[in-house]
Amino acid sequence: MSIDSPTLGGRLRGWPPFIRELDATLSVHSQYVLSGNLYDSFLAPSLDAAGPARLLPLRDLLWESLRSSGFSCLVVYDPVDGLQVHPDTDDETGEEAAEAAERLLGKLKGERKPSLEGLTKHLAAVARPSVDVRAAVLIDSASRIARSPTDLEPAERDFFRFCAKLSRTARPVRVVGARPKPLYNPIIWLVERPGDLPPWLTADNDNIREITIPRPHLGDRQETARLLARAFGISDVDADRAAAEACDAFAEQADGLTLQSMIEVTRLAKERNVALADLPDAVRTYKLGVLDNPWNRGHLRRRVLEGERRVPERVIGQPQAVTKTLDILKRAVLGLSGAQAARSGSRPRGVLFFAGPTGTGKTELAKAITQLVFGDESAYLRFDMSEFSGEGSGDRLIGAPPGYVGHEAGGELTNAVREDPFRVILFDEIEKAHPRILDKFLQILEDGRLTDGRGNTVHFSESILIFTSNLGMFARGQEIGPDGAPVRVRNVAPGMSYDEVERRIKAAVAEHFTEVLNRPELLNRFGDNIVVFDFIGPEAAAKIFDLQLANICRRVTEEHRVELTVDDEVRETLREWCTADLDHGGRGIGMKLESYFVNPLARALFDRELTPDERIAVTGVRREGSIVHLDLK
Repeated sequence: MSIDSPTLGGRLRGWPPFIRELDATLSVHSQYVLSGNLYDSFLAPSLDAAGPARLLPLRDLLWESLRSSGFSCLVVYDPVDGLQVHPDTDDETGEEAAEAAERLLGKLKGERKPSLEGLTKHLAAVARPSVDVRAAVLIDSASRIARSPTDLEPAERDFFRFCAKLSRTARPVRVVGARPKPLYNPIIWLVERPGDLPPWLTADNDNIREITIPRPHLGDRQETARLLARAFGISDVDADRAAAEACDAFAEQADGLTLQSMIEVTRLAKERNVALADLPDAVRTYKLGVLDNPWNRGHLRRRVLEGERRVPERVIGQPQAVTKTLDILKRAVLGLSGAQAARSGSRPRGVLFFAGPTGTGKTELAKAITQLVFGDESAYLRFDMSEFSGEGSGDRLIGAPPGYVGHEAGGELTNAVREDPFRVILFDEIEKAHPRILDKFLQILEDGRLTDGRGNTVHFSESILIFTSNLGMFARGQEIGPDGAPVRVRNVAPGMSYDEVERRIKAAVAEHFTEVLNRPELLNRFGDNIVVFDFIGPEAAAKIFDLQLANICRRVTEEHRVELTVDDEVRETLREWCTADLDHGGRGIGMKLESYFVNPLARALFDRELTPDERIAVTGVRREGSIVHLDLK
C-alpha cells in the first residue's frame, strides 16, 4: 500500500513525500532519523486552499504537519542552544505550545542546556507521557552529540543506550481531534549522514525509521521559480508566457541547487538589478562565485575567427582536426553545447576527445585553445592519467573521503576548478586511468558538476574538457612472429588516407570503451566530439622542422644577445636527418633536432667567448659515429 493512499498519506496530499511518510507512520514508529537535504526550504500547501504554496524551513514544515495531527508543541534540542519550544511566538499558538511543554516537562528554568543525562529525562517525559498531550522532540545537529559514533564516551554510550530502550518502551497517546487513534510522541533525529549515529541504535530496530530527504526535483524547482517570480512583480506567471519560460529556464539552470539556494539567487538578482529573464546569469554567479564571465566578452568571437588563421600555424599538418575543434569551440562560445538536450545549461562548455598518433599536436592544440579563449596558457590544467592507474588514486582528483588522511586538503581537480572555473582541463592518455576513476567523469560530462571529498559541489559548466588518447594505433591482441615472439600489429600506418585513419581509430575507441572497459555510457557522453589526428606527412614535417629550428635560433638570441644563422646546406642536411623517421611525429622531430643540433651547438658555444651583437653562422655539420659536430663562423 503506498503512502499516498487515502488510508495512509493521502491526508497530507501536496506535501513533500518524506513528510507524508513520517505522518503516515506515526502510529507504528516512535523515533525517526532524518538525513540528507536538512537545511533546505520546502514547498508546503497554502493555509488558504486557493492560495499559492509556501516555502518553509524544515523545523516549521515538521511543526505544521504535526500540528495537523493534533500535536500541541515541538520541543527542539541542539547542542548549542539547548531546549526550546516551537513555536515560540507570542500569539495564542505559542502560548498553547508553551503550556503543553510545561505540562510534560515542568518548568525548564535553568535546564535550557541540560546534560545528556538531563536530556534523557525530558525525552522520557515526552515519549512516555504521564498526561495525554501530543508532542514531538526534534534533536537538531544530532551528528554533533557524539565525538565518534563508533567510539563513544561513557556518557554518550549511556545516552544512546537509553534512547534505544526508549524507542521500544514509548507509549502511544490518544487525544480528541483529527486523529483520535493512538500515535507516538516521536523523537526525530536530524543527522548529516545516517552513519553519524551509533549503528547499533537503528540496526534491527523496527521502532526507529530512517528517512532520507532528497534534493528538489525539477517539478519542485519549477514551482519555486513561479513563487519567486513575485519578487519581480509577476503574480500570475501562467498568464505571462515570457515569464513562464523564464521560470522554467531558471528551474533547469538551478539543477543541483536547493530551493533555499534558489531563494538566495533571487536575492542576488534583485541586488544586481537582474531581470527575471536573466536569472540564469545570476545562477552562474551563485554557483561559480565570480562576476566576470570570459565567455560573454565581446571580443571572444573575433578571437575565435582569428584562430582560424593562427591555430593552423601553431598546429601544423592537422587541418581536419583543427577545423572540427574550432567548430566545437564556436559552439561553446555561442552556448550551444548540448543544445539538443532538454537540459544542457549545466554541462561543460565544450568536450573534446583527441585521438591519434603520438606527437601529432594533441597537447599543442589544447594549449592553443586555452590561449585563444582565455588569452593565457596558465588557464590550461593538465592531468597525466597514467598517474591514476590505481583504483584509489582518484582521491587525488576529488579528495579523500571523510575520516581518511588528507581529507581536509580536497582534490587537485576540484580545488583548481573551484578557484578558477574558466579553464581548459586536459586529461592526457585517458585510457591509462583505472576504470573506476573514469566513472567520475560521467557526472561531469552529464551534469557539469562533481562533489568532492568534503561534500562541496564543484561546477564545470564554464570549462572545456579535453581528453587525449593513443587508442587505435595497434590492433587488439598480438600475432606470433617468425621467432615465436609476440608481435604488435599496427591498426593504422603512415600513408593511409585520413578517412581510413579516422574510421579505424574511432572504431578502436568505441571498442575499448564498450568491450574492454564495459563503459558504453561514457562513450555516449563523448558523442561525436572525438577528433582524430592524422600522421605527420613529409610536407608538415618540413614546416615543423623549420619552426623548431627558428625557435632555437631565437632562444640563442634572447639568452646571449648574439645572432645565430644556419646555412641552407646545413639546414637541408638537418632537415633530412630529423624528418627521416616520422613515427614519433613532431615530438620525434624535436628530439632529433636536440640531438643533431642543440647538443653540438651548446658544445661549440660553450668553448668560445660570446660578445653582445655578435653574428654566428653554422656553416657545416658532420657525424662521426653517434657524435655530431658543427662548424661555426
